[in-house]
Amino acid sequence: MNRKFEGLHLSSIELFCLVADHSGFSPAANHAGLTAAAVSRSIARLEARLGVRLFHRTTRQVRLTSAGERYRAECQRALDVLAEAEREVTGGQTQPSGKLRISLPTSYGHYRILPLIGQLRSRYPQISLDLHLSNQNIDFVADNFDLAVRARIPPDSGLIARKLEDTPLVIVAAPQYLQGRDAPTTPADLHQHECIQFVLPSSGLPVPWLLKHGKQTFEHIVPTGLQCHEDILGPVTLARNAAGITQTYRFLVDDDLRAGRLVELLPDYAGASRPFSLIYSANRHMPLRMRVVIDFLLEKLGAA
Repeated sequence: MNRKFEGLHLSSIELFCLVADHSGFSPAANHAGLTAAAVSRSIARLEARLGVRLFHRTTRQVRLTSAGERYRAECQRALDVLAEAEREVTGGQTQPSGKLRISLPTSYGHYRILPLIGQLRSRYPQISLDLHLSNQNIDFVADNFDLAVRARIPPDSGLIARKLEDTPLVIVAAPQYLQGRDAPTTPADLHQHECIQFVLPSSGLPVPWLLKHGKQTFEHIVPTGLQCHEDILGPVTLARNAAGITQTYRFLVDDDLRAGRLVELLPDYAGASRPFSLIYSANRHMPLRMRVVIDFLLEKLGAA
């Protein structure tokens, strides 16, 4: 039999992942019960076999190279698959366990996902969660994420999307802003107002407002002297403080509308929404912990 991985031992890969996790040979050696020299030799043999340098080494720091980061992500996934296969065969996987890295957009994460995490942890206490809140696009392999929530699905055939929910949009302004002004009643009237826009990080372009009139949903480009980047809560804060009119997700301003800090505009053009979805790689094994977290979020957010 032609053994493709002859000379490659799982222990070397495990040690490689330990060094990456602990950013050093000595702490990895302490964790594994070996000497730092033994760990260093194992990594050197692995690098020689691969023909690439996996770590940048200085007297003060050991950190992954770009090739090491890619290799570490795939090695950790492979080790996770093997560990779960053993648990399933031996009957040890009665409760989902292990770590999940999840990328969340800031606004949806704060308002819709994070309030559910306490319940999730109570139901599955052996699952640990590494939550990253950012509006930046991610690379599942290079960034080593298991799941992400996004409003826009990257055009990547290697990803699977499961819709969580459609989130209604609303156009709002502060009562103080409308004092002395005629409230807009049609989209054309918006051109006489200060419209606050959010700039999409992935494109650098303002997000068109989405309107619905009757059964027709359409995008409307509004003029603006105010643009916010990175944080979608920026336009809401500006609108709340009478800087202009903005369109945002209703879940961000429900309390403001009930309290009268903001008022809804253009109700005849309301009803549009944008979907938020769970996305994950189609080219990887799905462990039990990932399946139950996906099912939990679909159950709670109502689009199973």
